[in-house]
Amino acid sequence: MILHLYFARRFLFSFLGVAVSLGTVLALIELMDALGDHPGLPLRQVMGLVALGMPWANYEILPLVVILASVALFVRLARSSELVVVRAAGRSALRGLMAPVVVTLLLGGLAVAVGNPIVAAASKREHDLSNRYRGVETAAFAFSDEGLWLRQGDAGGQTVIFAERASADLGTLYGPNFLEFAPDGLPRRRINARLARLEQGAWQLEDVKIWSLAPEANPEATALRKKSFTLPSDLTQDRILDSFGRPRYIPVWELPRFIAQMEASGFSARRYAVWFQSELSRPVFLVALVLMAAAFTIGHVRGARVGLKVLFAVIAGFGLYYIRNFAQILGENGQIPVALAAWAPPVAALFLALGILLHLEDG
Repeated sequence: MILHLYFARRFLFSFLGVAVSLGTVLALIELMDALGDHPGLPLRQVMGLVALGMPWANYEILPLVVILASVALFVRLARSSELVVVRAAGRSALRGLMAPVVVTLLLGGLAVAVGNPIVAAASKREHDLSNRYRGVETAAFAFSDEGLWLRQGDAGGQTVIFAERASADLGTLYGPNFLEFAPDGLPRRRINARLARLEQGAWQLEDVKIWSLAPEANPEATALRKKSFTLPSDLTQDRILDSFGRPRYIPVWELPRFIAQMEASGFSARRYAVWFQSELSRPVFLVALVLMAAAFTIGHVRGARVGLKVLFAVIAGFGLYYIRNFAQILGENGQIPVALAAWAPPVAALFLALGILLHLEDG
């Protein structure tokens, strides 16, 4: 028990040291980016943006922190021959990994349960403030059981958009209804279409019917039908997606209700489901990174071999990280099932690392 506590304390100190070091570097990088993106902004507001962006930046590099902390711990243990002493005392080196694994599981669970909601709130606030400072208006968006609602507008008036459903990327609306309002708030025109595609600076409508809502006009008598129609718009898919809420803007505990509500409204919630399952699998993936780092650095190493083994451990960790991200992309695109996209890379990495460790330990 004392040995496990000793290894756990060593790993925790190593993790905190790497996290603080990388966090400091990230803060400086974020500060330079914020100063470049908002050149005329007062320093106090720039620092506020940086502070709001740091939770997501640190959360994103958590796998890298775990890899480097694990490598640093096991290299120190190998150089001090502490693992050799553990083996000489009749204990398997694998038992010495129990403490770092348990600490990683706890840290991963804490990151998902507590850190994720903090990251979601800070990221959403930072995004909204950044748009406000740049003068970019966030598109108003809402969805219900009947369909989705959007709002776009400029100095010439506002347009409320309703659609029965939309494509996964929200770039195409099906059964859209556009209701235009003049600057004084009075309705000006209503436009129905079979579908509307968002292109650069405009909606491209097909099978269109247009009613004039001027007070002196008879809307049905003066209605026009057109096969296609171009309606100017300042919306972009990124702005719509941002207003809809990127997966990382939604706390993990609210995602199941959000996904159920989206699916009940007829929209695809696939990317949210992949993100939710990926967050649940994050602690397992972090444990796999610890074991993979141990597989390369747990032996008794001396001289130049230390650098090579550290390099291989870091490369393996980065490889697993990018494979996990690639699987998430495939899952979001519908090319593989959601559960497979989220859980296959962490579980496969875990068994691969265990296999290497068992081979090295027992021959």
